[in-house]
Amino acid sequence: MSVRELVVLGTASQVPTRHRNHNGYLLRWDGEGILFDPGEGTQRQMLRAGVAAHDLNRICVTHFHGDHSLGLAGVIQRINLDKVPHEVTAHYPKSGQRFFDRLRYATAYRETVGIVEAPVSEDGALATTRGYTLEARRLSHPVESYGYRLIEPDGRRMLPDRLAAHGVRGPDVGRIQREGALGDVRLDDVSEVRRGQRCAFVMDTRLCDGVHALADGCDLLVIESTFLDEDTDLAVEHGHLTAGQAARVAREAGVRHLVLTHFSQRYSEPDEFERQARAAGFEGELTVAHDLLRVPVPKRR
Repeated sequence: MSVRELVVLGTASQVPTRHRNHNGYLLRWDGEGILFDPGEGTQRQMLRAGVAAHDLNRICVTHFHGDHSLGLAGVIQRINLDKVPHEVTAHYPKSGQRFFDRLRYATAYRETVGIVEAPVSEDGALATTRGYTLEARRLSHPVESYGYRLIEPDGRRMLPDRLAAHGVRGPDVGRIQREGALGDVRLDDVSEVRRGQRCAFVMDTRLCDGVHALADGCDLLVIESTFLDEDTDLAVEHGHLTAGQAARVAREAGVRHLVLTHFSQRYSEPDEFERQARAAGFEGELTVAHDLLRVPVPKRR
């Protein structure tokens, strides 16, 4: 059975706390695993969460601040130690190539796995598979940063009442799906578009066009909310979002499930993030993330 879920490995921002590891997020998408922003300690958090190196197919780094990338060295070495039997593709800002190189070869180890480097230098599609297209959008942070979005292709939903009305039954249902028509009956006559799911990851950024483009129509939006609204000036100064700003983005974009994360160590109580997000008008499903949390991708509409 296919699994689509977010596994939260860490939720701290610049400084980890007793209860929050540095960033790390794994998106399980059917048979693939996409690891976003492996901060320091990610390899240990993977162990605690039951995530193996074999589960990883892609690594996506939004930017090269330490809390989003220092775990790369350990994760890459673990991929090689475990002799993962497939290539792993790494996406990251091209301007940070020197940082990626240093992390990839931080210490001596035996390379046994192909790590495909696919740096990002502009907005657009990065990869297309049978199950999704992975896109990137430029964000606004003191260093070059990109957010990522995964888009499932639209499919078709068969409508039993229309199938019955046109006399399509049994093996003919599969045939019309494959061939697009059955005699005078077209696929459009007995089905409707089933919109593909969309998941986005928006880490360190101020409000900008890229944030809104990534969030648009998402079923699951994982977004930083480093600060509370009373510290908006600090958020703008350091290139971050507040809980209220993130929630307003989600509300305007029609997001179904909002996951807030990347919290400053100055805050110890998560309830206020939820309160401010609700005060900003977001009425969908809302999760204030904590380490080792699992969040299922919402079922299709």
